[in-house]
Amino acid sequence: MTKDDILNVENELYGAILNSDITKLDELLHADLLFIAPSGQVITKELDLQTYRDGALNVTELIPHVENIKIIDNLGVIALTLTLKGNYKGDVFSANYRYIRFWKMFDDGLKVVGGSGTQLVV
Repeated sequence: MTKDDILNVENELYGAILNSDITKLDELLHADLLFIAPSGQVITKELDLQTYRDGALNVTELIPHVENIKIIDNLGVIALTLTLKGNYKGDVFSANYRYIRFWKMFDDGLKVVGGSGTQLVV
């Protein structure tokens, strides 16, 4: 696993989010994913996928700014800021967030196993 590998799967993830591509999200998220959302809620893979299935989340703009990537054995750790625009359950949002995401290598490729996001107040 290299930093370029992490950037490639991150770009796949961004495309899946923008297109609400549940098939691609299912492929990239590990079955035992745990993620802390900016609201503080603990999100599982199924909860995340359901948000897209229901149409509750629609991201219309996603601009990433990668800050750091570390490779630790078969785990990739990425820290980044994201400018996100869209709507969640009918409420329009536009905000900046800082995320940390953990990618782990498995036999069938890199998968997100965990992470956290927080809204940045400017």
